[in-house]
Amino acid sequence: MLSQSEQKILVANTAIDTLIEEKKIFSGMKIGLGTGSTALPAVKRLAERIQDGTLTGIKAVATSFQTENYAKDLGISVFDLNDREINGQLDLTIDGADSIDPDCNLIKGGGAALTREKITAYNSKNYAIVADSSKVYPDLGTKFPLPVEIIPMARVSIQNALAELGATCTLREGVKKCGPVITDNGNQILDCLWKSPVNPAEMEDKINSLPGVVETGFFTKKHPQVFIAKEDGSVEIRK
Repeated sequence: MLSQSEQKILVANTAIDTLIEEKKIFSGMKIGLGTGSTALPAVKRLAERIQDGTLTGIKAVATSFQTENYAKDLGISVFDLNDREINGQLDLTIDGADSIDPDCNLIKGGGAALTREKITAYNSKNYAIVADSSKVYPDLGTKFPLPVEIIPMARVSIQNALAELGATCTLREGVKKCGPVITDNGNQILDCLWKSPVNPAEMEDKINSLPGVVETGFFTKKHPQVFIAKEDGSVEIRK
């Protein structure tokens, strides 16, 4: 039986190699690179396929400082989404997820990069998610907390509004740091849970309409191709 770490490596390698075979990754393309412990092995596999000559001319857009540093260390060319070479549009984004429901709706933002991850995903022609078996849930909102990135001055008003939507919210605290987590955009994160499952598409719109909300971790507007590693060494592909 594969450990969670082994599943992450398996699914990353399988996804990159499968997407190359399916011609969804090809030389010269523009790729968004996700953040987190499952996305980074995919970045590493992409770098390996560049180094072995399978891919050339790849232009990447990173979704966090973590991913940008990692990609550059591996020799991947990193650009800004606004650069002329990218022109605000990507061919593919590949990322991880914290929760996946049967309809391939997602919760993302465990690494506090949800806003940049959503910008890249929603501006990509194709979208792929890599995950281990622990990320699969029958519904969203009740198990893994939904991250919501907020403007700090609106924290209390947003918490009140989310309470009216049935959520219990906690300001995310930093690790080895006094005070709250500060995102790469200079904002804060509220982690939200519901007692009963919610409609993620409806809740994405409702939360994003609140003044002071930067972005919600519900991803429902672009359904990805999902690769899920299992403990038995198999990989399920959902389209």
